[in-house]
Amino acid sequence: MTFQELQPKISKIIAGNESNRDEKLLAVCQLLNENVEYYNWVGFYFANHDAKTLHLGPYVGAETDHTVIPFGKGICGQVAESNANFVVPDVKAQDNYIACSLTVKSEIVVPLFVNGVNIGQIDIDSHVIDPFTEADERFLEFVNQEVAKLF
Repeated sequence: MTFQELQPKISKIIAGNESNRDEKLLAVCQLLNENVEYYNWVGFYFANHDAKTLHLGPYVGAETDHTVIPFGKGICGQVAESNANFVVPDVKAQDNYIACSLTVKSEIVVPLFVNGVNIGQIDIDSHVIDPFTEADERFLEFVNQEVAKLF
């Protein structure tokens, strides 16, 4: 399914009245995981700005030990500080990468803003080297704009 085909499905999940926020976030993760071949782990992390940590929210994919990530640590922690998208074509080339699984080859993290504040991010791991393009970035920015409506 193309990103263009997925967009209205994302909007429908977010606008639905039949589920709570975490259920909607999980449904978004499932939709992406099932319909984008190289999205092998899809999840949300949310910021605790007082503690300067990220906390794992709903996700789909292999279990992770990384339920709390300090700001600045790993790709997710760097995005918490930079407020910018971070595309990692090959995780082995990153010094500040937190390995989740030997099968993960690349990662993309896009911050989630609500009223101009970075409250978290969507994090996607792939078992493929260098699959992410600018189209992924724009699509995930759209996803996060929709998800921001839940806050």
